Amino acid sequence: MADGEHPLVDTKGKFVQVVKDGRKRNDIEWLPGRILLSNKRLVLATNDGKRTIPLSKLTSVSASQMNQSLAQVDGYVKLRAGRDVTLVAAQADDEFQEELYRALLDQIVVLVKHPAVEGGVVRDTGWEKARLKLDDEHEDTLNLAIASGTFVELDIDDVGTVEAKTKAIRGTERPLLEVEHTIDGTSVETHISGGRRHVSLVEGLVRQGEQRNAADDVDLAPEETQVLMALYSGISPFKIPDFVDMDVDDVEAVYDRLVEADILEPVRTRREVQLEARGRSIAGDAIADQ
Repeated sequence: MADGEHPLVDTKGKFVQVVKDGRKRNDIEWLPGRILLSNKRLVLATNDGKRTIPLSKLTSVSASQMNQSLAQVDGYVKLRAGRDVTLVAAQADDEFQEELYRALLDQIVVLVKHPAVEGGVVRDTGWEKARLKLDDEHEDTLNLAIASGTFVELDIDDVGTVEAKTKAIRGTERPLLEVEHTIDGTSVETHISGGRRHVSLVEGLVRQGEQRNAADDVDLAPEETQVLMALYSGISPFKIPDFVDMDVDDVEAVYDRLVEADILEPVRTRREVQLEARGRSIAGDAIADQ
C-alpha cells in the first residue's frame, strides 16, 4: 500500500459495472469476488483480475434495496465515479457502508446554516463553516462541528425529508441540501452547502434516512391527518383534543393507531407523544397540500 494508506474492510461479495464511459451496459452480470476497501481506494477482485476505484474519483454514493431487475442480491451500494457506475453488494454490508462513508466524509468542510428552520419558523441564521465526522460509536449519526462552537448531531434514522436545490450562497451558485430532523423533540432544518462532490456524498447518506421514513403507502383517516398536522405545528399533545375538537378518548385512540404505525413515538404512558421522522414527513406533506 502507498504511504498513508491503511485497510478498512476486507470482505466477499458481488459487484457489477452498469455504466461505462457514460453508456449503460446490456451484459449485466454480477461477479463474485473479494472487496477490499482502504482509506484511499476500493479494489474489486475476481479470479480474472481486479478493478481499482480511487475514492477521490467517487462523486456520489447511494444505498439501494433489492431491485427486481437485479434480484440476485438483497441490497447494494451504487458508486458513481465520473462517467462510470458500479454496484457493490458486500457480505459485510453495514461495515462496508460505514467505513466507506467515513473515509469519504470525515473531516471535510462544508457550509452549514443551523437551525435554518425551527418548529416551522424560518430563522435568521447565517452560513458558517462546519467540519463533518461520522460518530465513532453511533455510525448512523453525522456530527457537524460548526465554527462558532455549535455542535449538531444529525441522526440519519431521524431524517424526515431532504430537499436538494441550487441557490446563490455567499455570492456563488452552490448545491444546497435542506435536511429536516429533530433537536430535543423539535423539528428543525439544517441546511448544508459546499462543493458539488461533497454535497452529493452527504446527500447519499442523509437520503438513506429519508427513504426509511418515507410516507409512501400510508392511508390515514382525516382525523389522524388532523392530529398529525396539529402536532407538527407545535401544539402540545395535551391540548390536541381541544384544538381539533375531538373527545380525549378518540384522540388517544388516534395516538394508539399512529404509534402502532411507527408514525408517533410514546414519550410517557398517558397522552404524551412526539412525531417520528415518518410522521413529520406525512404532516409536512399534508400541510403543504392545504
